[in-house]
Amino acid sequence: MGVMPVKKLIISMSLPMMISMIVQAMYNIVDSIFVAKLSEEALTGVTLAFPMQTFMFAVFGGTGVGINAILSKALGEKMYNESDSAAGNGLVLNIISALVFMTASFMGAAGAFIRSQTADPVIIREGTTYLSIVMVLSIGMSSQVTLERILQSTGRTFYTMITQALGAVINIIMDPIMIFGLFGFPKFGVAGAAYATIIGQTIAAVLALFFNLKKNEDIHFSREILRLRADTVKRIYFVGVPSILMIAIGSVMTYLFNLILNTFSSTAVAVFGVYFKLQSFFFMPVFGLNNGVIPVMAYNYGARKKERIHEALKFSILLAFLIMCIGTAVFELIPDKLLALFSASDDMMEIGITALRNIAWHFPIAGICIAIGSVFQAFGRSFYSLIVSLGRQIFVLIPVAYALSLTGNVDNVWWAFIISEFVSFCLTMVFFRKMNREVIKTL
Repeated sequence: MGVMPVKKLIISMSLPMMISMIVQAMYNIVDSIFVAKLSEEALTGVTLAFPMQTFMFAVFGGTGVGINAILSKALGEKMYNESDSAAGNGLVLNIISALVFMTASFMGAAGAFIRSQTADPVIIREGTTYLSIVMVLSIGMSSQVTLERILQSTGRTFYTMITQALGAVINIIMDPIMIFGLFGFPKFGVAGAAYATIIGQTIAAVLALFFNLKKNEDIHFSREILRLRADTVKRIYFVGVPSILMIAIGSVMTYLFNLILNTFSSTAVAVFGVYFKLQSFFFMPVFGLNNGVIPVMAYNYGARKKERIHEALKFSILLAFLIMCIGTAVFELIPDKLLALFSASDDMMEIGITALRNIAWHFPIAGICIAIGSVFQAFGRSFYSLIVSLGRQIFVLIPVAYALSLTGNVDNVWWAFIISEFVSFCLTMVFFRKMNREVIKTL
């Protein structure tokens, strides 16, 4: 990470994760395509469960960001005891978090969450069924995310491509089998989609554990590194908590946006759910790029190599911008064909075409903001990313969306994404200039 040409390094680090995240995005889309064949109510129920799933990933993934930053920096500084401790403590912390979600589901949290967004009994039933299973068996997700982060932090992104791709492919294969009861399996309906997701995540986690034990020579696994150390936990969450909050903000935004759209119709909520699945096909590769860039920057920050940091940032911004431009073109040119994948009704098609075309204009700006945000995370300044996310998704997007909803036209609501992204870009540039002046130029 300190000597390979930067562009080649970023491609080698990021490409496997970008490919695996594209596959992940595909299984998210396929998941909803099969659920939509059950009914629009089933699709809406899964959409209403999505904010809680996002929050769960926020906890696991945000902790993973803390692991990533601490572990990579420790390796750059040749402090191997610290890197081992970060890996082991991070794994234990995420398993504890999964047990908390399991307990919450047993106490009725899943049903209460769905009922808070709709009064339709069919949507409540479908959404509660799906979310309860996902929460109870979330240890698969938590283990997969953590073990893959450890591989990423040590530069072994090829193995994370294999684990994520395998988990996604298994999910895609199991979806129709468990939803519709093929090959002698019971017909589980919407519960089958949840079971398929859990099976894919669990198998991916087991494979990631194998790769860490057999292929990851930078981490020395033992019972000792699993013992929680107050200083390690503190440093993981010092970086991780802002990332958890940053991702969780998306969960709050989705929840509130669902409430706004529900004042128009459940179909509008279903459209929003479809949009989130489709946009992941472009956002996920950019996040994969980020996951590859963060350890590169963190390592070279620890090694105090300023020129490599600058080159890595410029290259990642260019790649993110190009990916998002492709996304905008696809949403503008074939929105009807994208919606047809989800068995869209005439009403859903009418709302959805306008929604996809309006929202897509913010993609390129979002790509730039995400790429620059990788610097904040790599240098332990995740608080900046948190403020940007708060500005974009809570303090701007929701109030603007609500104000536009008062016009009585759901088509106007989608413009809130463009307005909020412009604010996000301005905040991102302010914080980047501050960090560049105070941190990067002093290396």
